Amino acid sequence: MKITIVDYGTGNLFSVRRAFETAGAEVKVVTHPGEIKGSDRLVVPGVGAFGNCITELNRLNFSEAVHEFIATERPFLGICVGMQMLMEQSLEFGEHAGLKIIPGTVEEIPNRTTEGKIRKRPHIGWAPLTAPNGWNDSILKSTDPATRFYFVHSFSVVPTNPAHILAECDYDGYPIVAAVRKNNVTGTQFHPEKSGPAGLEVIKTFLSM
Repeated sequence: MKITIVDYGTGNLFSVRRAFETAGAEVKVVTHPGEIKGSDRLVVPGVGAFGNCITELNRLNFSEAVHEFIATERPFLGICVGMQMLMEQSLEFGEHAGLKIIPGTVEEIPNRTTEGKIRKRPHIGWAPLTAPNGWNDSILKSTDPATRFYFVHSFSVVPTNPAHILAECDYDGYPIVAAVRKNNVTGTQFHPEKSGPAGLEVIKTFLSM
């Protein structure tokens, strides 16, 4: 299966590419939006601050190409900030408009629990997932409940429609949206490329969709 990964200068491309190749994909990394046309599946990774990522995606004219690809109803995957950019807006270091593909915002994880205890940020480490709406016919359909995945982030998406939440995890009493889905679009806050065998299984499922 052929997979296209967008290189806009801010993604962890080496790990993502290696994971997809390990899962059996033929990977093409593109640096120009015109190269997206004809792709079977599209992946947008992302690390760092939302504002930097969306600025570069827009500057390199990838935003319109992403919208055009999604309109074809072919499978799309956003990873970490690549998922966050699917939202309408981020509040990380100011206000930044997202791709507006899934209604919702990106907000800072609260620094204190409901009991007033300090909650460490960023959220780094392994956490098990739960499925508030079930995850049949999704990239998690082969994943057992409570399977642990690797996270590293300080901001989390808050979808307007709870039906778009594919998976959650608990971080010290705060529900983190771990994955979102809307039609052919899926996003993961966790890093499947850094989540060992469980992450590879998620990637293989995405390739088979």
